[in-house]
Amino acid sequence: MLELEYEFREKDLVHFNEQRLASNLEMQKKIRQNRLLVPGVMLVFGLFYYVYYVDMWTTAYITLLALGWGIASPFVMKIDMRRQFFNQYSKAEKEAMFGVHTLLIEPEFLLERSPGGKHKTPWTQMLRVERHKDYVYIYVAIDAAIVIPRETVSKGDLKAFAKQAESMIERLGG
Repeated sequence: MLELEYEFREKDLVHFNEQRLASNLEMQKKIRQNRLLVPGVMLVFGLFYYVYYVDMWTTAYITLLALGWGIASPFVMKIDMRRQFFNQYSKAEKEAMFGVHTLLIEPEFLLERSPGGKHKTPWTQMLRVERHKDYVYIYVAIDAAIVIPRETVSKGDLKAFAKQAESMIERLGG
């Protein structure tokens, strides 16, 4: 049986959630609307102010604010989303989640030992394995995965582990 040991950190959780959001078309649409609609409305007010009052300075301020919002809003939204990610978990859940994890492939299930205890996940409940440049994800639900950061693997062969997990899921799982 293959065994893998790695450390799961806060930045790994953030990366996983940001990647999920990047692939969420509805959320991306809302971000684009916010980035374009608010500055567009501000520019219309600025144009109205210029035409009605012929005040170039106020129009310039409104235009600069609109451009600033268009540039800064994605970063502000990203910071707010990160805050929301961490607010979803209690302090006890965070302590149980972050730290050294050990995964062991068994014939019927994947055994995970973490700061939160031991968990057995049957292969029949797993969906897929995704390999990325810096991470490997073993999806246990549509929106939940075991996140394995490549840089923190301290024991085991991640490539062989991912290949074996993938074959177990294909053979026994969903």
